[in-house]
Amino acid sequence: MKRISILFVCMGNICRSPLAEGIFRHLVAEAGLAGHFTIDSAGTGGWHEGAQPDRRSIAIAKSHGVDISGQRARRIRPSDFDSFDLILAMDRDNLAALGKVAPPEANIRLFGDAALTTGEDIPDPYYGGADGFELVYTRLLTGCSSLLETLGVERASCSGNTSSVR
Repeated sequence: MKRISILFVCMGNICRSPLAEGIFRHLVAEAGLAGHFTIDSAGTGGWHEGAQPDRRSIAIAKSHGVDISGQRARRIRPSDFDSFDLILAMDRDNLAALGKVAPPEANIRLFGDAALTTGEDIPDPYYGGADGFELVYTRLLTGCSSLLETLGVERASCSGNTSSVR
């Protein structure tokens, strides 16, 4: 299997994209495919550069057996458009922001199209409560699981217990 590089992108890289990175990284590791993927996340804005993910993102991930506490927010860089095979924006606003700075050959897609096939935006839970973070986690888990399947890995062939991320 060819090494595939995926970058998840939201606005500040503290809520949605770190969760997506953590969930996908966890699923890939459980499938025994860590050596086949490069996984990262970034934000279209740089307000939180160097900061940990939002404490609520860390907590919801931890409650599902996923540790994202070691991640640090960063802003998208011009080199990312060359370095990543697939860049997944969490919503249409971030998709548009990426489109303004990306070269035409960059493979930028909406997470809701590429991973969920629903075309939905992943809502930003930042200004809400715990329920919003749980909803985002659930949508990202569904999408990341589907994305892994789309990339040629059947969930049934994953080794280990996947119940920790459900």
